Amino acid sequence: MVGSSMSDEETRLANNRLKIGFILLVGASAALVAMQAGATLVQAAVALLCGVVIGGLLTWYLRRWSREFTAVNRR
Repeated sequence: MVGSSMSDEETRLANNRLKIGFILLVGASAALVAMQAGATLVQAAVALLCGVVIGGLLTWYLRRWSREFTAVNRR
């Protein structure tokens, strides 16, 4: 049987980078939408910060949900 091509450390690093990238993507999206709507630079910065917070909360929720989902399917 063929095993994983990545070590546990590499897998953890890749997962962390994916989470950070997702959070930044949500934050940047919020800032770009604010700019498109005619926001000032300060308003866009606030939208960026709010988007990063929302992205972090969404990542936390999805991680928690995925643990519950995989625990149910392992039975």
